[in-house]
Amino acid sequence: MSRIRLMAGVAGTAVLLSLVALRVLAADAGITGTWTASFDSQVGQQTYTYTFKVEGDKLTGHSKSNLGESDLSDGKVDKDTVHFVETLNYQGMELKIAYDGKIVSADEIKFKRDVAGQGGEEFSAKRQK
Repeated sequence: MSRIRLMAGVAGTAVLLSLVALRVLAADAGITGTWTASFDSQVGQQTYTYTFKVEGDKLTGHSKSNLGESDLSDGKVDKDTVHFVETLNYQGMELKIAYDGKIVSADEIKFKRDVAGQGGEEFSAKRQK
């Protein structure tokens, strides 16, 4: 009887680990696509469209807002976390905005962004369908 319990425990653990691995893989690849967000900032209301592409742990893409647009750099996805940098030309100056996000569902990422090391905003991006 104890051998059967041991085998059942091992099998159950294997199934659980497989499900966790599938969820991580789905989260990584799952953010490929178009996302939108609107939020208040120090320069007023901003409306964004982000286009993400994930290959492995590398994130590439593009951002477009009412203040301009930029290709994304330094992008990475690790399990349920996302990081990238947007570089905007704001009033003739290059402005780097670093984003750190947490994937909370298939349709929502909660972001915190840091504008040129001076702090920034927290907001949610929603998958565009």
